Amino acid sequence: MNARTIGLALLLAGCSGASSPPPADGHDHDHAHPDHVAHHKNHGGMQHDFSDAAMWTKRFDAAERDAWQKPDEVVKLLALSEGMVAVDLGAGTGYFGARLSKAVGSSGKVLALDVEPKMVDFMTERFKKESLSNVEAKVCPMTGTGLAEASADRVLIVDTWHHLGDRAAYAKHLASVLKPGGSVVVVDFTLETDKGPPKEHRLSAEQVIAELKSGGLVGSVLAETLPDQYVVSAKKP
Repeated sequence: MNARTIGLALLLAGCSGASSPPPADGHDHDHAHPDHVAHHKNHGGMQHDFSDAAMWTKRFDAAERDAWQKPDEVVKLLALSEGMVAVDLGAGTGYFGARLSKAVGSSGKVLALDVEPKMVDFMTERFKKESLSNVEAKVCPMTGTGLAEASADRVLIVDTWHHLGDRAAYAKHLASVLKPGGSVVVVDFTLETDKGPPKEHRLSAEQVIAELKSGGLVGSVLAETLPDQYVVSAKKP
């Protein structure tokens, strides 16, 4: 197994929409964040092999996910409007693609980013089948988005922030990618829920806010009704 395979992070469906309910023991070792062997840590992040898109779509896009992920509510919290550029960071199999596409409208753009090329190939075909002409799937590096400065209005990061290694540096990068007044929205698992990654890999909402603040973003916890997750929004001044 090469270093890239071991180091693949769920940057997206992840890495903005890529998470699925864990087993009854509360660990996600064979669900949202497994590598089939063990958890690997790289610079503090939790990372896995997500190269088998066909397998992961059965979990990331399972019908029962809607009940706890509440994707419509999550997208509403982004406060998107016609013509905006929305980034789905760690988009995985493209779970949020259609909803984001509708929210930004025909004059807007959705960029579904993931570090795993096979996930991106899967999303590209999916978006074609769904006739989502304003959604583009792209491979991004593990250390950033690959996007130009001041090019995005919103960055959605679902079930992915805890996978990242140097989150302070990543927060600084996200601040550079945002347009003035733009925001990053992080959705991740609470410390108390039975869903999600092992407890030692979870982050509190307060820690996420502090990490985003180190990059120059001003964050707060949003009111929501998700049963297992919190939502943090951090704006670029």
